[in-house]
Amino acid sequence: MLRRSLLLSSLALPALAQPIAGGRTIKLVVPFPPGGAVDILGRLIGERLGPVLGQNVVVENRGGAGGNIGADAVARAPADGTTIGIIGVTTLCAAPTLYKTLSFDPQKDLAPVSEITNGAVLCVVNAATAARHGWADFASMIAWAKAHPGEVRMGSSGTGTTSHLTIEAVNRATNAQITHVPYRGGGPAISDLLAGTIDMMFDVMPALMPHVEAGRFKALAVSSARRLPFLPAIPGLAEFTALGLGAIDIQSWNAIMTSGGTPDAVVARLHQAVRQVAAAPEFAERLRPLGYAVETSETPAALAAFIRAETPRWQTLVRTSGVTLD
Repeated sequence: MLRRSLLLSSLALPALAQPIAGGRTIKLVVPFPPGGAVDILGRLIGERLGPVLGQNVVVENRGGAGGNIGADAVARAPADGTTIGIIGVTTLCAAPTLYKTLSFDPQKDLAPVSEITNGAVLCVVNAATAARHGWADFASMIAWAKAHPGEVRMGSSGTGTTSHLTIEAVNRATNAQITHVPYRGGGPAISDLLAGTIDMMFDVMPALMPHVEAGRFKALAVSSARRLPFLPAIPGLAEFTALGLGAIDIQSWNAIMTSGGTPDAVVARLHQAVRQVAAAPEFAERLRPLGYAVETSETPAALAAFIRAETPRWQTLVRTSGVTLD
């Protein structure tokens, strides 16, 4: 398969001897505000990538437009490897179909470095709201939503993100008419879910799981067809065939990208450094309990091929959702 493989610690690569761009500071763009899952991931990468490269790495949050503002910043940066970004699957594979106009072309203006994580998104509800409405499980929440059209409010990390497309696919399959409330990132949405301003979220797991474990959120389902090994009690969507959800299997992944036109040698150096960071057992251990699997691309070219292969599936999801954006 062209997909990436998880590196074992025994495959860790030697530290890179020569800095990129004369040792200038490298900017790692996180395309969402602080506090969300991708921000957590970005800070874990940033603090480990600097020592591997032998130069400073700073994290810059550029939230908005479902991750597209941050991706655009990477696309427009000098093509010298000093700007990289954590770019998600919806930006790379869905955005050209989702948006009528897009300020950049993901497959031309961004250069693939390596995939870094993969994982399904998790459906959680405010625990107090669930108790009040009798949402014992995902099916009962959907039934309540169908009986009260528009009253269930789902926050997402932004319009056009995986969380948004997931709820639109669920709405279309079940006719639940759950109201989408977009935010500029997962952090602000989580704050409102904690406060009860919104009722539920479909989002990536790292920022959600601490609240599930503390009892503030109730986890109802994962977006993948099957249950996840580390969350064996949470059903996958294939278990809700009676609701029309048996064909939905949504998994979210992130990749490290840099500016299009960056020299191949520099991209190769970045790729080597990212794989070295990912190979550290501590890095995987920090992410695994939170729902991220660490996965890297064998080569930048393999990631480019993977993006091309994934794009038709996400285009179909966009068309199924019926969502188009300006």
